[in-house]
Amino acid sequence: MYRSAHHGRDWILGSTALACMVACAPASAAETETAGITELSTIEVTGKGNNPGAIKPLARNKVSNAPDSLPASVSTITDEEIRTLNVGRDISNIYRRVPGVVANNIDQGDTGNGFRMRGFTTNGTHGADVAVHVDGVPQNIPSSQGGAGHGPVFMEWLTPQMIKRVDVIKGPVSALYGDQNRAGAVNIETLDGGDVASSIGLEVTSFDGRRANLVLSGEHEGFESLLVADIYKTNGYRKAAETNRDNYFWKLSKVIDDARYSVRFSHYQSDFKNDGYLNLPALKAGKISRRDTDNLYGFGNANRNTYVLNRSPAEGEEGLYYTAYFEDFKRVRGIANGTSTHNYGKDDRDIYGGRLAYNFVYENAAALMIGADIRRDKGDAYRQQYRNFEPTQNYYFDFDMDLITYGVFAQGQYKPVDSLKLLAGLRYDRFDYDIDNRKFRNADTGYHSSVTTPKFGLVWTPVEQLEVFTNAAQGFRSPAAEYISSGNSGALPPSESGGRINGNVRPSKVTSYDIGFTLRPTERFSSTTEFYYIQNDSETLQTSPGVFEQVSDTTRKGVETSFNYQATSTVSTYASYGRILDAVIDNPPAGTGDRLVVPEHTYKAGVQYRDAFMAGQLTLNADAYHLTGIPYYMGTERKEMPVYTRYDLRASYDYADYQFSVYGTFQPHRYGTEVAYGTSSGLVIVPQPSTTLGASVRYFF
Repeated sequence: MYRSAHHGRDWILGSTALACMVACAPASAAETETAGITELSTIEVTGKGNNPGAIKPLARNKVSNAPDSLPASVSTITDEEIRTLNVGRDISNIYRRVPGVVANNIDQGDTGNGFRMRGFTTNGTHGADVAVHVDGVPQNIPSSQGGAGHGPVFMEWLTPQMIKRVDVIKGPVSALYGDQNRAGAVNIETLDGGDVASSIGLEVTSFDGRRANLVLSGEHEGFESLLVADIYKTNGYRKAAETNRDNYFWKLSKVIDDARYSVRFSHYQSDFKNDGYLNLPALKAGKISRRDTDNLYGFGNANRNTYVLNRSPAEGEEGLYYTAYFEDFKRVRGIANGTSTHNYGKDDRDIYGGRLAYNFVYENAAALMIGADIRRDKGDAYRQQYRNFEPTQNYYFDFDMDLITYGVFAQGQYKPVDSLKLLAGLRYDRFDYDIDNRKFRNADTGYHSSVTTPKFGLVWTPVEQLEVFTNAAQGFRSPAAEYISSGNSGALPPSESGGRINGNVRPSKVTSYDIGFTLRPTERFSSTTEFYYIQNDSETLQTSPGVFEQVSDTTRKGVETSFNYQATSTVSTYASYGRILDAVIDNPPAGTGDRLVVPEHTYKAGVQYRDAFMAGQLTLNADAYHLTGIPYYMGTERKEMPVYTRYDLRASYDYADYQFSVYGTFQPHRYGTEVAYGTSSGLVIVPQPSTTLGASVRYFF
């Protein structure tokens, strides 16, 4: 864990210390721990604790509102575990060890973050189809035109020093999450001032990567304050790659009577250039280099300011919860789509809303949470044609949107006997949209629809060492603005005529079934295995120019298994395997393939060594990550992408008030890539560097 935070003086020193920052980077820091008290910082499926000497009870059978009590596979990533990962530029690397989750680094400037799971691919490289919340604030951006489609999650505003806990919930089993909860949900909590010590860190990496990070933490008269400032710059692996990013985060917390209140502000801005995708046949033929730019380089920038207020019970889980938030969201991305043109996407939105809920708890036998949430997303979203880096009068899409979503939910747990827990939940979500189509004026429209998604599950614990869980749940994804108000998607000037209103489009709903078990025969070993089946009978497709209909069905079946083993007091290991048994489009359009572009096999494994060394503590981590069996199509001809393998090594040494780290990421397959697309001329990929090295130092004060 972090060292205990210093009190009083630290949290008021921000402006003075910020003046001393330079453009390098921090290493994550962990306190020197007693020799022999250690565990591999991996994703524990029940996700509790870091003390291998204690018997860690299984969590699903508890009557609790915590994610790991759900009758589902839940992976928890702690702040200490994040500090043993090579996070680097992409915060989505925090998912690298989560069983079955594909974390994507597509090397596209500050749009390279992403993750996907359970065979979902639609915009999956940017986290769509997973409902992501940070401190209760939804992160998915509906109808984004900034080069990432509908429902992406842009996580670049987060840095490792802000994160306390990440819960990855497989499947739409929790009623607390609404839109995009088809593959599952991710709940992220940020740190408080009392959780960390003040520190400053510097980091350098390959390809001119430089980072500086300042953490100021403290307590004064019951107020806990945490300030994080992070400056990051890199030129990247390829010729026209460059990222300049600034992140600032401040959170103030205080307990008043029986409640804990917190307010936080975050500011994120970035400016980047990036090289696009390269044609694999041309690469193999030597016509282009792995570091080249094909046609024009891409570019973009972003600016986000977020304000959040939270209230929760100070002790226990029973009581009133509420969240209120406002975000000024601006994002631009220019994607090269020809020798002289770009598809220039922009979002300029005001997003605000909140949640109000009350949790009723009856001892350890029953609990019921009821609540409501609302979100309003208002502003511009358009894609414009740029020629030679200058705007033209042609648009692909151009919307002025006012999107309001209302949700009410209830989730209850009941234990009729000590070994059995039942869970039931229900969500009702309504959409009231006002869409002004500025490309096709006669396609202006309102949209009103709703969706109801029930959830059921149970956990059976016949003995202390075994949990069996199962659930059946529905989740949904809202329709995008371009589905509802559409037209010719080519680059055209605005017109008073043309366009089409598809008012019959409904939210896409999935039904998911899971069954699995967690076995912990000893205090040093645990294993979780889960089978899932997901049926989507309402996928929206474009059936003709400007016409979107729900005419597609998809089926996903898979199994995931994971193991954690504390071999000795200083050595721990983990391994996981994810197999997608079936991921198909049940009724594909003519002339296309039926397989979804997802890896059939996902392998992950790692080992950690942690022990006293000389006068400090040495921590060594090694991780391996392997994807294979990824199909793609050229028309109806099925092919397979190159395999992708990544190795991460990290060594950290804690001595007195310092932590020193060196690390490396190795991607040995010359044409292996995490994200690629099939085209009529062959596969296009984003080449990855074979070796990336880095070093960092952090000082605690």
